[in-house]
Amino acid sequence: MTGDAVSGWDGLQAELDAWAAAGREAQIWWRDDDAAAPSPALERLLELAAGQAVPLALAVIPAKAEAALADLLDGQAAETTVFQHGFAHANNARSGAKKCELVDPQARPAILDELRRGRDSLTARCGRRFLPVLVPPWNRIAAALLPRLPGLGFSGLSTYKARAATEAAPGLTQVNCHLDLMQWRPERRFLGTEAALDLLRGHLAAKRQGTADPGEPSGILSHHQVHDGAAWDFLGELLARLAGHRAVRLLPAAAVFAAEAAR
Repeated sequence: MTGDAVSGWDGLQAELDAWAAAGREAQIWWRDDDAAAPSPALERLLELAAGQAVPLALAVIPAKAEAALADLLDGQAAETTVFQHGFAHANNARSGAKKCELVDPQARPAILDELRRGRDSLTARCGRRFLPVLVPPWNRIAAALLPRLPGLGFSGLSTYKARAATEAAPGLTQVNCHLDLMQWRPERRFLGTEAALDLLRGHLAAKRQGTADPGEPSGILSHHQVHDGAAWDFLGELLARLAGHRAVRLLPAAAVFAAEAAR
């Protein structure tokens, strides 16, 4: 039975078994967006990561980050890392356009200083736990801003869906996520088990079959602040199943971006 012949949890199992049969390693990583302050939801997320021993990358909003967040992270595993989630998670797009904070700097020059200040703030608060990886709010960023990022101190970029290239700009490694647990429209809720697993299995199968970049680890994207019970249940089961499969390697963010930068 192949991963294409079944769906749901059996489909994921079959796909991972196909990786094992081929003697290959399915590399997977996990990013969670919109962190800013300690909360019961964030504590639940961190407990889940610790309980399954799964590395977690937290995309933190610099302008909203509280000092207590760094204190909370002090008690976490060293592989729990911090990315920069824009600056204030504010919409700077023109009227009628899709939401975007990281717009063309010609339209909003202040964005360059904001990103620099955000990076400095997270570096000071989080120290070695902070990686200079930018996660655009709403996973959108103006193309004109990309080549400016290395000059602001960023070496990585993470958005959503399969990347077009290893580098979004010279010196800017891109590694994306491919499974977002949440459905955002017409109502915000868990995407659903079948649909969520199809996204992950689909990216893994595409890599295995050579129709997607085989070097890009498959990324899980969660949003702890808005998870419903179904999302929490699914995430816990997914992490447990992945952690228990012989073909899976759950990568810390530092390894994800270091490995890609070295390619």
